[in-house]
Amino acid sequence: MGERMNNYRILTVVGARPQFIKASVVSQAIRDWAVERLTEVLLHTGQHYDFEMSQIFFDGLNIQEPDIHLECGGGSHNEQLAKMLTGIDSAIEEIKPDAVMVYGDTNSTLAGA
Repeated sequence: MGERMNNYRILTVVGARPQFIKASVVSQAIRDWAVERLTEVLLHTGQHYDFEMSQIFFDGLNIQEPDIHLECGGGSHNEQLAKMLTGIDSAIEEIKPDAVMVYGDTNSTLAGA
């Protein structure tokens, strides 16, 4: 992640299709209008992990490749959530974001919140 610049750092947590769609708009706005003031670090939990439920959205909506990919797909709700909590906690410790942005009502949202 490099040395901290004089801008606002946002950790965006996504993991499921509705979040990919919402994040695409915000991420594009950051790239178009706020890139000098905001740095977005994109974390993909991997809740939706196959091509049809994940990569096709990144490709089609021109979403940047995730900076961090936790690969937490599969397993029970509790197993997924435990992996996500641990991975997001580690990312926050490393990145030290000014804000964490989450979207929706999925396991990824719960873990990010």
